Amino acid sequence: MKLSVAIPESALSDESLKIDKTRKISVLARACAIFKIDTIYVYQEGKYNEDMDLLITIFKYLETPQFLRKRLFPKMNELKFAGVLQPLKIPSHVAPADANKIKTGDVREGVIISIKGKQFVDIGINEPIPFFGKENPGKRVTVQFKTGYPNFSVKEIQKNESPAYWGYAVKERANLFSLLTEWRGNIIITSRKGRTATKEQLAKYLNSDVPMLVVFGSPQKGVHEILGGKMKNVQNAKTLNFFPNQATETVRLEEALLGTLSIINAYDTS
Repeated sequence: MKLSVAIPESALSDESLKIDKTRKISVLARACAIFKIDTIYVYQEGKYNEDMDLLITIFKYLETPQFLRKRLFPKMNELKFAGVLQPLKIPSHVAPADANKIKTGDVREGVIISIKGKQFVDIGINEPIPFFGKENPGKRVTVQFKTGYPNFSVKEIQKNESPAYWGYAVKERANLFSLLTEWRGNIIITSRKGRTATKEQLAKYLNSDVPMLVVFGSPQKGVHEILGGKMKNVQNAKTLNFFPNQATETVRLEEALLGTLSIINAYDTS
């Protein structure tokens, strides 16, 4: 089952300083990586604000292997406090091995570069590898080695062809309703207005092969308030409360994300 999450661009509105916003995004990204999230959708709740760019940029930056970041991310204001970010340490971020340790079948992330009019892929081993795909220079790709050391040859593959979790995608949506109406799969809306999230409530979704989207509201508004009257037009959705009997007035997004995904993971593997 492919599991994705939807969070609002207003998710950072309860933080005033950019360094604190950056730290919060780091916690959110780590939670998504821990539970193998396929796609993070960031939807616009109200009017556009710069937090959308901050979320999108840092989510993508964290998911990118460290050895490729200089090629893919120029100096930018959104990454001013990148030093406080915690690494994801997912399989795609494995430190580049010595060239003589790379063998047939290994999968790596790389960036297409051009040298004297010919295309190569840089995977961080200080040895450009010939690339014969259709991608343009500057494009990030996932490659699998057809032959290992010393005569390297690679082919481009899709991330989901890797035998290990290979990171999340990040996508922006203009509003939540359009995302939910376009979604082809099951939807779980997190809300204290829903039924308690028991194993029985989740069983139908966890036993399904179709993708599942878990939707979170903002610090100021729940999902039902954000959707308003459009809520009744959302198909294949179930509203569940993952924090029954909570003692705090609110549950912060980073807490909700970790708690909700932990429960889903526990029920899915038990």
